[in-house]
Amino acid sequence: MKERYRTYRTYINGIFGQRVNKLSVDMGFTCPNRDGTIAQGGCVYCNNDSFVPPYARARYNMREQIENGMEYLKKRFKAKKFIIYFQAYTNTYADVAQLEQMYREALSFPDVVGIAVGTRSDCIDEEKLDMFEKLARECYVAIEYGIESIYGKTLEFMNRGHDYQSVVDAIELTRGRGIEIGAHIIVGMPTETKQEMLDMADEVSTLGLDSFKVHNLHIVKNTQLERMYRVKPFPMFGFEEYMDFIVTFLERLAPEIVVERLFTDTPHELLIAPQWNKSHLQVLQGIEAELEKRGTFQGALYGGAFKSASPGP
Repeated sequence: MKERYRTYRTYINGIFGQRVNKLSVDMGFTCPNRDGTIAQGGCVYCNNDSFVPPYARARYNMREQIENGMEYLKKRFKAKKFIIYFQAYTNTYADVAQLEQMYREALSFPDVVGIAVGTRSDCIDEEKLDMFEKLARECYVAIEYGIESIYGKTLEFMNRGHDYQSVVDAIELTRGRGIEIGAHIIVGMPTETKQEMLDMADEVSTLGLDSFKVHNLHIVKNTQLERMYRVKPFPMFGFEEYMDFIVTFLERLAPEIVVERLFTDTPHELLIAPQWNKSHLQVLQGIEAELEKRGTFQGALYGGAFKSASPGP
């Protein structure tokens, strides 16, 4: 049975011809909108403990994180090879020499085939991209930019510290260097209508991305957004509503983009809302069931017209 959207699992395993898993590490970085360079306090939704796995904590050095992560992923998923994912906060927020030394240490493990680096558009420049381009001649290199939203009103509400044009410029600067370009957004912010959220699919499809993630908004403990939400709650996606939304979003997304993620996972003990009481697998199954029920697939509405073709690869 063909996939109804381009999954990252199939894509990355196809490149390397075997099971490849991302292994997250936390190198103790901060962000320019946390340390006062741009702003204080960081993004209103951000608590990195909500998405960084237990083995990837800055209290461990990188070697320990990688060794612990490999042991865990080999046992749970029978992983063979690994992409080291520099995930927490802004992983290009240092000088080039320090960054290259760190990335090369990660690549020194025999079973590591590449790196993926999460960052902000305002923490990248020609010098850093030249370094990534050099690494990309030797191994798989991906940079993931946090778009979060294409709307200025939302970026301001988030305390994001940069505008959407900054992301567009960074992606353009990255293109043509042999680096895989990824990005992610958050849907469900109270500043946006559902139509505005869906319209982001059309916009990001124009950016020339290789891969893409969608996170539905979660209210997480110990964040500014939690405090705001407790004072003045706002509507959030219910499970069935989100199944309908994300399938429509997928229909409008360019069919060639690899989809890494379609929803947010937060540890139960940190999650305030929404409370779907669904496992990761159950949410995936819900999305697949909705796609099948509609007889639709990624890109079916790309360009504004439903295409009567079979599901893509």
